[in-house]
Amino acid sequence: MTDTAWIDAALTSARPQAVGALLRYFRDLDTAEEAFQNACLRALKSWPQQGPPRDPAAWLIMVGRNAAIDEVRRGRRQEPLPADEAISDLDDAEAEIADRLDGSHYRDDILRLLFICCHKDLPATQQIALALRVVSGLTVKQVARAFLVSEAAMEQRITRAKGRVAQANVPFETPGAIERGERLTAVAAMIYLIFNEGYTASGETADLRKPLSEEAIRLARLLLRLFPSEPEIMGLTALLLLQHARAAARFDPDGALILLEDQDRSLWNQPMIAEGYALIDKAMRHRRSGPYQIQAAIAALHARAATPEDTDWTQIDLLYGALEVVQPSPIVTLNRAVAVSKARGPQAALDMIEPLAERLQSYFYFYGVRGALLMQLGRNDEARTSFDRAIALAHSSAEAAHIRMQIDRLMRDSAQARAKVGQ
Repeated sequence: MTDTAWIDAALTSARPQAVGALLRYFRDLDTAEEAFQNACLRALKSWPQQGPPRDPAAWLIMVGRNAAIDEVRRGRRQEPLPADEAISDLDDAEAEIADRLDGSHYRDDILRLLFICCHKDLPATQQIALALRVVSGLTVKQVARAFLVSEAAMEQRITRAKGRVAQANVPFETPGAIERGERLTAVAAMIYLIFNEGYTASGETADLRKPLSEEAIRLARLLLRLFPSEPEIMGLTALLLLQHARAAARFDPDGALILLEDQDRSLWNQPMIAEGYALIDKAMRHRRSGPYQIQAAIAALHARAATPEDTDWTQIDLLYGALEVVQPSPIVTLNRAVAVSKARGPQAALDMIEPLAERLQSYFYFYGVRGALLMQLGRNDEARTSFDRAIALAHSSAEAAHIRMQIDRLMRDSAQARAKVGQ
């Protein structure tokens, strides 16, 4: 990690707590975001010389709040500043901010922020996009990638969402129990996307984006505390735990991706896996299946396999089939094709994904999977073309390097085949 990379990681991790608290203080989304950004700029100036504060989130809250108040004073020199109790329920003592940040009062700031972004007046796509941008601080490019849309389209979506929140005069308070239930689906989806942004990071960015996955797990656990009898939130939390349990085995020392079948399973986090199992078992007792529970069950089958050969690919294929029914998506079908290739062969899997080509023409993993299937079928020229396309669409050097390894293997296999023919 570079000399300043730790600062970026700290700011990323602290963002939800800090923005949530600033929003509670100022009751205005743009003001809270601007206050946080000003605090980040000051952190970039002072932390390299002074070192990290005892509690980065508390530091950012205090500095951001003071910077925003200064802006208000400069903008309203002729007007008295409103009484503190009129705009805030945040105590003034700096020491108390640090001491209480880990208490329920401050943890709830994050959920309050999530529920505000997922307000019912916003379309679902705008809710999740706004929450990803505001809560986790993902760039427009990163959010667009999660939705498989262009940056321009996502920029417009986020701008419209912010404008709609402002026009609707959304109350910046934690909604009541009934309204929380109505927004639960959008909030869960947002947490899942935050996790994936951290989980899919690779190479040099893996360590920096890891806090996103950890924050998503923390948010899921907090959400489960609010909805302790909701099986889909149990499923969501279990899914994140089971996926994150493999984090230590997913990259080699150089940062290159390691496929699931090649991972050292002794590095998997067994306590985290056990927690995921327990949540799945508890969710299934409710007999109300949903997409997160199904995905968690798939992850559990991978986790239970002591070796790659022990994986129950037939059952995974069936679970993906059930997921296609409740949550149809070309990504789900693409993932199912991997299971189908193991259970029924590469040709059956290739037949399944070929119709997805138009919808996934900008998706790196589509061409990676397609190339692998073509390689297994001995269609080497087509495989190389598909791998080349995957490299062009790769989001990181680690992803591109993985595809190049596949190409090198393809070339070696082709050379060996030609040598045998010439004998």
